[in-house]
Amino acid sequence: MTEITFEHALEELEKIIKDLESGQIPLEDAINKYTDAMNLVKICQEKLDKATKQVNKILTENGTLADFNIEEGSENGQVSE
Repeated sequence: MTEITFEHALEELEKIIKDLESGQIPLEDAINKYTDAMNLVKICQEKLDKATKQVNKILTENGTLADFNIEEGSENGQVSE
């Protein structure tokens, strides 16, 4: 099975929300759609967490990876070493 992309999961989630908000689906279908939505939310959250970790790593001047931290009172991000 291929892995679902963040964009596809978000698109499917939006469709489910629209269906649920319509109030025009039977209760059993609504429960199933809600369950599917919760699974999609989990997928999206995991992908966002992974992306956040990747974005928080930047290359320092010598080419090694370091955490990116924004210091309080500073408008520019500072690289921690």
